Amino acid sequence: MKKIGFLSFGHWTAAPSSQVRSASDALIQSLELAVAAEEVGADGAYFRVHHFARQLGSPFPLLAAVGARTSRIEIGTAVIDMRYENPLYMVEDAGAADLLAGGRLQLGISRGSPEQVIDGWRYFGYQPAEGETDADMARRHTQVFLEVLKGEGFAQPNPRPMFPNPPGLLTVEPHSPGLRDRIWWGAGSATTAAWAATLGMNLMSSTLVDDDASGDPFHVVQARHISAFRAAWQEAGHEREPRVSVSRSIFALVNDLDRRYFGQGPDDGDQIGHIDAATRAIFGRTYAAEPDVLVGQLAEDEAIAAADTLLLTVPNQLGVDYNAHAIESILKYVAPQLGWR
Repeated sequence: MKKIGFLSFGHWTAAPSSQVRSASDALIQSLELAVAAEEVGADGAYFRVHHFARQLGSPFPLLAAVGARTSRIEIGTAVIDMRYENPLYMVEDAGAADLLAGGRLQLGISRGSPEQVIDGWRYFGYQPAEGETDADMARRHTQVFLEVLKGEGFAQPNPRPMFPNPPGLLTVEPHSPGLRDRIWWGAGSATTAAWAATLGMNLMSSTLVDDDASGDPFHVVQARHISAFRAAWQEAGHEREPRVSVSRSIFALVNDLDRRYFGQGPDDGDQIGHIDAATRAIFGRTYAAEPDVLVGQLAEDEAIAAADTLLLTVPNQLGVDYNAHAIESILKYVAPQLGWR
């Protein structure tokens, strides 16, 4: 059994071919797609966070709105760039959104991805400490965030406060019990996957992974990262079972519109690219085929087999109705044949 949700990047553009032409469109349609996804039986609504881009950038208002409009699905991010975050303020925002959703928040965070601007986190007021890289800063922010999420007091109370304080040291409010166990780390390598496990975070294996020069397909490399994560989790001695997600672009071709959108392109397989001057990465393929063909292809994907959660990357600019149909097609025609439902 697998949880199956969607992942939206929330793009908008004024291009005539897009049904998402403004930031307002992107936010409202993201909310509407989450509602529609719950109605067709999906398990989660996840949103990518990018700054300085015409995409979803400020996740917590959207997450809170989705939580208020839905009742069952998980609500999450994939992922928040921790280089840009004030950890304590993020604890407040996350706690409020999680309480509004009744404890359904699943927050994916990471050290970030290639940016639209140079060192964009500097414009947000953050700078690595002496001897740190920006990735080190992201991990430092993360560790503060995780510690404060525990809800334990750490701040010295004012002896003459405006309002009466409870006894002892204070923490930021609102505190949402259980949220600490629902934090995921977006990892692109076996090393970062293992690091996430030592801190008790769930694993969101990235849509792209570091090229390890093995020549193996994306899903095989990704499965090795998942194995490293599980081994590190067991060694760390955590009491609960971890969760692991992977994301894929998967389209079941069940009508003429599906074939027009996704049935004409060649099956190019994985792609190799550079996420910065020094890092080669493998990008996973898109799966698009008739349902019976998809079942055979996906059965061979080792990383999907190793994960308990699958996020379907949706082309949000095609609109709510089409994306709800694309999600439902996987749930109806593909997932049962693979034992995911």
